[in-house]
Amino acid sequence: MNVSPLYFDHAATTPLDRRVRAAMLECLDAPPGNPSATHAAGRAARERVEAARAEVAALIGAPPAAIVFTSGATEADNLAILGVGRAAPGRHLVTLRTEHRAVLDPCRRLEREGHRLTLLTPDREGRIDPAAVGAALTASTALVSVMLVNNETGVLQDIPAIAAECRRRDVLLHVDAAQAAGRVPLDVAALDADLVSLSAHKIHGPAGVGALYVRREPRPALQPLMAGGGQEGGLRPGTLPVHQLVGMGTAFRLARELGVAEAAALAGLRERLWAALAGLPGCHLNGHATARAPHILNVSFEGVDGEALLASLGELTVASGAACGAESGEPSYVLRALGRDDALAQASLRFSFGRGQTAAEVDAAAARVRAAVLRLRALAPA
Repeated sequence: MNVSPLYFDHAATTPLDRRVRAAMLECLDAPPGNPSATHAAGRAARERVEAARAEVAALIGAPPAAIVFTSGATEADNLAILGVGRAAPGRHLVTLRTEHRAVLDPCRRLEREGHRLTLLTPDREGRIDPAAVGAALTASTALVSVMLVNNETGVLQDIPAIAAECRRRDVLLHVDAAQAAGRVPLDVAALDADLVSLSAHKIHGPAGVGALYVRREPRPALQPLMAGGGQEGGLRPGTLPVHQLVGMGTAFRLARELGVAEAAALAGLRERLWAALAGLPGCHLNGHATARAPHILNVSFEGVDGEALLASLGELTVASGAACGAESGEPSYVLRALGRDDALAQASLRFSFGRGQTAAEVDAAAARVRAAVLRLRALAPA
């Protein structure tokens, strides 16, 4: 994996694991075959696809037939939300203000198409009370969508308790688990979710491929986003990118094998960095202190300009907000929903950790951030 020595943006994308790359190259060097074809080359391609599907399913405790391949978690979110909404027009949707844009935007599209949308605000630590979700449900509610791990703060939601609220009202539950797979234990039976979105490039797999878990019994009614050749059970037509699926399957197998040990290592690096930064006056942890994933640390700094802080970090690759919203220049809507004012939301950094990082890299990053914050405060004291 060729990455900057101070790369702390794994929540945006992870470097491709060398074992994933090797599996993809082996697939690319094999004789070509369309997995929908019935000849020998097509059957060989289909075998690779189904082996990858089984690996994805194994990580989340699902039957392989419940996995629908997509181009990524964004498409999986859209297929879940638009698919349910258009199969049940004019109904009610519930989600959180702190969800990823891949959830919020399709929900708002359905609102424009005639659905009613309720946006719930989590508490100041980023968690939603499952009872608040239950209180928002009505007789017309078709879907609740809540992410398991927030992509900016790393906060974990109590999905099983939210699922229990949904079951009481016979409401479908969608969970965006793009930041959860390979980072926290993920078992669809324990979550009791109907639909779960997954991504490969968040856990050292290739970009451009993901999956949607669709519960088998009872199976949610979904309307596909596209029409075509009927692939993926008619839910996602189009020729499957075999080498990318092989890469995703390998990445999910590695995540299953490394699981607990890797999560513990990432949590140790996260806590090491927080310990080095917490001593700075006016340094604030964003999100719940304990109910969070091991690979994300979000911190705000008083008395500094956010753009100046980012510009002062040199080769340290770190995010301020979500990668998909970086071009807007607006303070993070997630942090504002948690009660941070614009200045603190703007002066926030999201550090996210991945495979192969070291304590020395964490110490170097902490030193660079501390020096930048202190220098900026000295130049423009509050």
